Amino acid sequence: MKNPKESQHSSVSTKTISISHNTEEISYDNLLKWNKEWVEETLKEDANFFKKLAKGQSPPILWIGCADSRVPANQITGTNPGDIFVHRNIANMVIHTDMNMLSVLDYAVAVLQVKHVIVCGHYGCGGVLAAMSNKQYGLIDNWLRHIKDVYRTYAFELDMLDDEVERGKRLVELNAIENVYNLCKTSTIQNAWKQGQELSVHGWAYSLDSGIIKDLGVSFNSDEKLGSMFKFETK
Repeated sequence: MKNPKESQHSSVSTKTISISHNTEEISYDNLLKWNKEWVEETLKEDANFFKKLAKGQSPPILWIGCADSRVPANQITGTNPGDIFVHRNIANMVIHTDMNMLSVLDYAVAVLQVKHVIVCGHYGCGGVLAAMSNKQYGLIDNWLRHIKDVYRTYAFELDMLDDEVERGKRLVELNAIENVYNLCKTSTIQNAWKQGQELSVHGWAYSLDSGIIKDLGVSFNSDEKLGSMFKFETK
């Protein structure tokens, strides 16, 4: 995988632009104040950083991750603004009726020409854990149904795990893997492959406890291993 830090916009270290405010309250006014401080620190490192950033974007990565506030794509991968195109939702889902996700995917693949699409789940995901229960949560129950379907597909394996925490971790992984498969079933991904575009799809899981990302060993760069019923005909 190409190092995202090779992006034309990555001239400022993430350590420099990540300003700590542990002693101050997170409030509306402080967010605006911290923005100004971040800009000042960034310009000290590279006076032309924002001018270069404003010229356009050419990120090599599309990140489909969870909306959880503890899993910010740039920080946990050590990358900067301009390096990763990001779509986030509850439990990093790729749902074929989700026009928001599909629009992001189409723009990233067809226009930005990203080289990698990463589905990144995270252990302790609230959406996954909620899907494992029988509770009603409201509107989100309809969204969680997709995760319940993943459980149904792998019920034999998951039910063999007596430890509920381990079962939850494994469902996080399987959910990410299934959503990698869902990506490969989209016409956007398949058309890119048919046109000879350099594009790979991957599944990851992030640990909140350690900060380490686990490669789930599921990567595709063609539709070779895709079931025939899911392959679109060439236009």
